[in-house]
Amino acid sequence: MSLVSDSALAPASTTDSALRRLLRYEIGVIPLPYFIGIALIVFLSAHFGLLPKTMIGGLAVIMTMGMFFGQIGQRLPILKEIGGGAILCLMLPSVLVFYGFFGSTTLDATKMLMKDANFLYFVIASLVVGSILGMNRFILVQGMLRMFVPLLVGTLAAVAAGLLVGVLFGYSVYHTFFFIIVPIIGGGIGEGILPLSLAYSAILGGSPDQYVAQLVPAAVVGNIVAIICAGALARLALRKPALNGDGMLIRAKAENDLFRESEDKGTAIDFRYMGAGVLLICAFFVLGGLLEKVVHIPGPVMMILVAVLFKYLQVLPQRLEDGSKAFYKLVSTAFIWPVMIGLGMLYVPLDSVVKVFSVGYVLVCTAVVIAMTLAGFLIGNLLKMFPIESAIVTCCHSGLGGTGDVAILSAANRMSLMPFAQISTRIGGASTVILATLLLGLLH
Repeated sequence: MSLVSDSALAPASTTDSALRRLLRYEIGVIPLPYFIGIALIVFLSAHFGLLPKTMIGGLAVIMTMGMFFGQIGQRLPILKEIGGGAILCLMLPSVLVFYGFFGSTTLDATKMLMKDANFLYFVIASLVVGSILGMNRFILVQGMLRMFVPLLVGTLAAVAAGLLVGVLFGYSVYHTFFFIIVPIIGGGIGEGILPLSLAYSAILGGSPDQYVAQLVPAAVVGNIVAIICAGALARLALRKPALNGDGMLIRAKAENDLFRESEDKGTAIDFRYMGAGVLLICAFFVLGGLLEKVVHIPGPVMMILVAVLFKYLQVLPQRLEDGSKAFYKLVSTAFIWPVMIGLGMLYVPLDSVVKVFSVGYVLVCTAVVIAMTLAGFLIGNLLKMFPIESAIVTCCHSGLGGTGDVAILSAANRMSLMPFAQISTRIGGASTVILATLLLGLLH
């Protein structure tokens, strides 16, 4: 006869089972107890000012926070439906910086990694070059040719919608266009807002910093709306399979089937060729910078064009292309959320957003992005592209440039569209900056 009743054992058994489940729970792929240990090490090092102000220290910060915030964003109700991982990783660090949560040691380590070492550009270059070299040649070329029309129509629609909503809320056409619409579609901070601030200061007078503070909030708000749109499109794709290319841009079944077949075959990763792929990625990035000095076209644009040319002409051996593709897969799998943590900490100035925040301002930004996305959806369908993918790529023309592309495509779970997104961002952004500068010069 048992001295303890079954009812007395039940709570203990339930507690024990819950504890075992908790211990087996994973943050990313790391079991919870180990992740807590890692996070505690990083936190204590930062708290006592012992965190290395090197790439290692910066990576420790963004990797830990990226895994944690990304997983939370994917599981929160409502937020998970609109790309919660991307939104949380981008915005929460910005809020924490705004309220002084991070010490100088943490910020210095992150700044060293993201800005001084320019880890952001390395990630973007890896995504762009690796995805280009790993794509089916026919789909790549056809996709890029076809994206020009949705991009043009989307830009015109965005300008028209933005001006209409701006006037309705009492903004002048001049202010709406040059200080809200143009920064959203200008190609990001580095390639768009910074050149615009120099041009504005030269034409209108004042310091470039003054204009940066006025232009950045529109790009930030626009990028947040674009992330939400991308997440919503990803949800629509699940409900309407006919509209969904699952990362494929062109409705070319035979070619897409061939591409999927080559994807599915898969071969064992040869890490020697992956290392060679890293060298190729760096070489393409450096070559883009060299060509910029000759043809005066932004280096990132030249990097894309050269990579496409090499892919189309089949200059590189297949093994080297596979090595670049393997490294691209590593970066797209492991570094997206962490990089967005760094972006939120250093590139998203919440105080600037708060200063100009109003219902009218937000609605103008929203109208610009939604009009562009809707135009991409409709025009893409007419041009025999998958509407979801076409809308997402067109949507990438809004916000924070390469930074925004990573966030938007991450929210939609379509990192394979990075080459097309970069075309949309870089070429669309560069064209916007040039035309806006010329127009402002004519008006003054």
